[in-house]
Amino acid sequence: MSTKSLRHPLLWVPTGYFTMALGYTMLTSVTAIMFKNLGMDNGRAAAYSSMLILAYTIKPLFAPVVEMYRTKKFFVLCTQVLVGLGFAAAALAMGLPDWMAILLPLFWAMSFIGATQDIASDGVYVTSLDTRAQSLYCGVQSLSWNIGPIVASGFLVYLSGRLHTDVFHHDPKVFGPAWMDAWRVIFFIVAAIIVLMALWHVRMMPDGARAANTPTSLRGALDILWDSFVTFFQKRDVWKMVAFAFLFRVSIGLLEKIGPFFMVDAAAKGGLGLSNEQLGIVYGTYGLAAVLLGSLLGGMYVARRGLKRVLFVLCCAVNIPNATFLAMAILLPSSTLAITAGVVIEKFFFGFGSVGFMIYLMQQLAPGKYTTTHYAFGTGLMGLCNMVTGVASGHLQEMMGYVGYFVFVMVATIPSFLATWFAPFHHDDGMGSHAGDGGAPAGADAAQRVA
Repeated sequence: MSTKSLRHPLLWVPTGYFTMALGYTMLTSVTAIMFKNLGMDNGRAAAYSSMLILAYTIKPLFAPVVEMYRTKKFFVLCTQVLVGLGFAAAALAMGLPDWMAILLPLFWAMSFIGATQDIASDGVYVTSLDTRAQSLYCGVQSLSWNIGPIVASGFLVYLSGRLHTDVFHHDPKVFGPAWMDAWRVIFFIVAAIIVLMALWHVRMMPDGARAANTPTSLRGALDILWDSFVTFFQKRDVWKMVAFAFLFRVSIGLLEKIGPFFMVDAAAKGGLGLSNEQLGIVYGTYGLAAVLLGSLLGGMYVARRGLKRVLFVLCCAVNIPNATFLAMAILLPSSTLAITAGVVIEKFFFGFGSVGFMIYLMQQLAPGKYTTTHYAFGTGLMGLCNMVTGVASGHLQEMMGYVGYFVFVMVATIPSFLATWFAPFHHDDGMGSHAGDGGAPAGADAAQRVA
C-alpha cells in the first residue's frame, strides 16, 4: 500500500476532529458535571469549567507562532499525547490529598494544549487538502467533530453513573467524594482513547504544508497579528458586528452549565432529580442529536431564503424556546419523556438558529484581508461570551433559584434581539465560502462549532 493511500482523508479527518472534540467537551462541559457530582456548589462548578474556555477563545493570538515551527502534524501528535497523559494524570491526582489544587492547574494547562491541537489539526486539514477536497470532506469533518460531544456528554456521562452505582455500589442520589471512583475510570478511558488516536495519526496523518503567508520570525508573527487587529477595527460598523458576535448567544451561555445542573439536582433544590445515566441519554444524546438536526435544517432554510431576510427569525429560534426550561422548573415533570421533549425542543431550535450566527460571521464580519483570522475573532467573541456568562451563571442561579434564574435568562435575551435587529449587512448574503489566510475553512468551522 502506498504512503498516499495510507493517508487518505477518510483515515485521518474523522479521527482527528473526533479527538479534538472529545478533549474540548471533556474539559469545558463534562468537568462541570464531574464537579457537581463531587459535591461542589453550582457557582464554583460552573465557574471552574467555564474558565477553561479561555484558551480556546484566545487561540488566534498564538496561532501564528504554531505555524512557524516544525510540521503541523508534529504539533497534533505532541498535543494529543499531552492531553491524553493529562487526563491520566487527572485520574491519578483524584486519589491524592488536596486533589483540587492539582486538578485545576492541570485542566488549565490542558486547555491551552488542546487549543494548540485545534490550531494544528485545522492547519493539517487546510494545507493537506485542496479547495475541492476541503469542501468534499467538510461534512465528514463536521459529523466527526459532533460525535465527540455525543460520546463525552452522552455515553461517558451515562457510563459514570453506571460505574458509580453498579460497579462501586454508591448511592447515585448523594453527591460527594465517592464519585471519584467512577470519574477516575472515565478519565483513564478518555486518556486511552486520545493516546490511541495519536498513535493512529503517526502513520495515517499527513504532515501538512506551510501556509503561503506563514511568518518566519516571532516579530513577523506579531506584525501579522497586529495588522489583523487594525484592519478588523477599520471595518464599517464594526462595533455593531462585535455586539452581534458577543450578544447573539448570551442566553445559551447562561444555560450551558445550569441546564445539566437543573437536570441532576434533587426536587428539594428545584431540580428534576435525574441520574447521570438519564442525563447522558436525555441531554447528551437526544439533546445533541436535536442540535445536529436543527443545524442541518437551519442551514437549508438560510440557503433557500437568504440570511438577511431570516436572521431575526433565527434569533427568535435560539432564544424563545429557552422558555421550556422555565416551564420545567415550574412544573417539575417526573416523566422522562416530558423532560426529553423539553430538552429536544430547546436544543433543536438552538441548532436551527445558531447556523445563522456562524454564517453571519463568515459573510459579514470575516471578509477582507484576513478572512479566517477575522472569522476567528468573531468566534472568539462568542467564546468570551460563553466564558463570562458561564462563570456568572452558577452564582446567579444560587441567588435566584431555578425558576427565578430561568426568568432572568428570558429577560437576558433582550440584548440579543436588539443586536440582531441592528446587525449590518455590507456584503452579499449568498451562500458562499471564503478562502482565508491560512486558518480553518470558515464553512467547516461553522458546521462543527454550532453545538
